[in-house]
Amino acid sequence: MPAPPPLALQLKADCRTKGNIVANVSHKRALVTGGAGFIGSHVVQHLVEDGWHVRVLDNLSTGTESNLSEVAACIELLRGDIRDQNDVRRACESVDVVFHLAAYISVPGSVAEPETADDVNIRGTLNMLLCAREAKVRRVVFSSSAAVYGEPATLPVPEDAPTRPASPYGLEKLYGEHMCRLFTELYGLETVALRYFNVYGPRQNPDSEYAAVIPKFISLLLCGERATIYGDGLQTRDFLYVSDVARANLLAAGADDVQGKTLNVASGIGVSIRELHDAITELFGRQTTPRYAPPRPGDVRHSVASIRQAQNLLGFRPAISLMAGLRSTADWLSSRSGC
Repeated sequence: MPAPPPLALQLKADCRTKGNIVANVSHKRALVTGGAGFIGSHVVQHLVEDGWHVRVLDNLSTGTESNLSEVAACIELLRGDIRDQNDVRRACESVDVVFHLAAYISVPGSVAEPETADDVNIRGTLNMLLCAREAKVRRVVFSSSAAVYGEPATLPVPEDAPTRPASPYGLEKLYGEHMCRLFTELYGLETVALRYFNVYGPRQNPDSEYAAVIPKFISLLLCGERATIYGDGLQTRDFLYVSDVARANLLAAGADDVQGKTLNVASGIGVSIRELHDAITELFGRQTTPRYAPPRPGDVRHSVASIRQAQNLLGFRPAISLMAGLRSTADWLSSRSGC
């Protein structure tokens, strides 16, 4: 069977650009793996608005084409799997920057299905780095996670804190960070890893068995049901709205002096799960009492980031407050609720 023809990224004529977040990347041709997913689709949208030529690689196992509906005319969508090196090799053609977001993303899911999580997060990431190097990609922006820390010894947790993952997912993301660093040191491929804390916002699926806490709470309250808190609710998390995460990705693509580095991407503010529940019920003007269940395996007690490095190296500062982000998320979920 003959090889498929080379791919050439072109910005389609009906695409409008709004800004110039990344000014020092000459051609601005991007590949977004997992670009049809929750965070990935927001990265794609920000790239299009910033004038990038964008290709998406996604197997649509959890992502959806509807997540890309607002920019569908402006991008190239390749249906493929990061575990297939041929798919990744083809996707990396003619690309300057790879934003690697494709992953098996659930902490409790990785505990339940460690083999699947390992296959996607380890083999898939290595495939991406190998093909990016082969294609002479300039930079890879790798999506990592606060799960690499496990239970932190100090708060807020800085990037040089000890890493002791409490789940297969956290361990796999830590592997990805180290592989990125090694590809920078050994092969000259520029990489930067972004450790996301608790990301939330529109397009986040509330229906999955392993759904994140914010869409889960909002969707239950929209339907007049009580939310479930795992543990006593005093555990803390650092929540960041998804558009701020997307902006951090673009800043990382063009920043100087970040090659081989790992940066926290978060709000820097800790919120307990009880406080979160109260804020969401206040948003709906209701008073409800949550159910309580035992803590889930792999969940840490506290997770709050120091974001000084991202502020200094990327110029990153969160723009969306928690209440504003919750309101936007609730509006999006309400428009799609069957209740």
